Amino acid sequence: MTLTKLEPAVGAGIVVEDITKRYGPRTALDSVSIEVRGGSVLALLGPNGAGKTTLVRVLTTLIRPDRGRALVAGHDVVAEAPAVRQRIGLVGQHAAVDEYLTGRENLVLVARLLRFGKAETHEGVGAALETFALTDVADAPAGTYSGGLRRRLDLAVTLLTRPAVLFLDEPTTGLDPVSRQELWALIEQLVAGGTTLLLTTQYLEEADRLADTVAVIDQARMIATGTPEDLKARLSDTVHIRFADPTALREAVAALGEAAPFAIVDQEHTTLDLRAPDGAALLPEVLRHLNDHRVTVTGAEVRRPTLDDVFITLTGERSPTGTDNGGRAATSNHWAHHHRVRS
Repeated sequence: MTLTKLEPAVGAGIVVEDITKRYGPRTALDSVSIEVRGGSVLALLGPNGAGKTTLVRVLTTLIRPDRGRALVAGHDVVAEAPAVRQRIGLVGQHAAVDEYLTGRENLVLVARLLRFGKAETHEGVGAALETFALTDVADAPAGTYSGGLRRRLDLAVTLLTRPAVLFLDEPTTGLDPVSRQELWALIEQLVAGGTTLLLTTQYLEEADRLADTVAVIDQARMIATGTPEDLKARLSDTVHIRFADPTALREAVAALGEAAPFAIVDQEHTTLDLRAPDGAALLPEVLRHLNDHRVTVTGAEVRRPTLDDVFITLTGERSPTGTDNGGRAATSNHWAHHHRVRS
């Protein structure tokens, strides 16, 4: 699938300066600041109720902030709200298409609401169907579409106006893995064409793949920003070692207790996790030490920190999908066992 005829505004981006929003005694945003350069992706992460949706609503002119200033595509979201609306697109969690209309009819309807001329409507609808690989299903009711096709149609409708800045609120929620991968590729092509994107997502793998910058918001405040690699670099590696039986594990713990500059952070039935800044350097040292003590190891690997780890560390919450790298439920005290073995 190749995107065509995308003409976003050059240099368009987002600037947020000291934005605060309160609802009575509750503070939804507390002096939040962030900048998204034009043609890049910001992934906004945070626990439920942290303030993500409120920030998106401010930036899309749906609500006014109590204090601070925000520019979207070069225009103030309060003083120049109509100009902002002309330059943005917003795709929510659920596809906003009419299921009784065909894909083509959905696009034509929106084009007419936007007061496109007849020729512009014909050209724009045709290009959108081709761009989003919807030509083969263009004349089928949208209610017969799969989740992935509906999401594509939703994006096609939103992008009819060629918005300079696109807001995607959990765009792949509910999609199967294949549809999710297809949508990721589509988003990457949009950004390559110059579109600025703010993405909220529950899938940290999605943020890791798509985002140039990740911002973590918690309890109404922005608590961390950086590239995915920068944020992951704040955490140590994990050396994960597997043993044949619990006896070997106990022997390993005893042997490693005599060793060195790392922390035993997690101990299970036959596995052991060690934390160190450079796992690749630590692993052979640990294996040699265990071999010297005649402890049999059945497997070992270095696990680099993920955005799930960053999220848990920064917020003390489960990752949005509720699992850690191994697919196990991640708990809020995941890092609380630093420097000791869990009983």
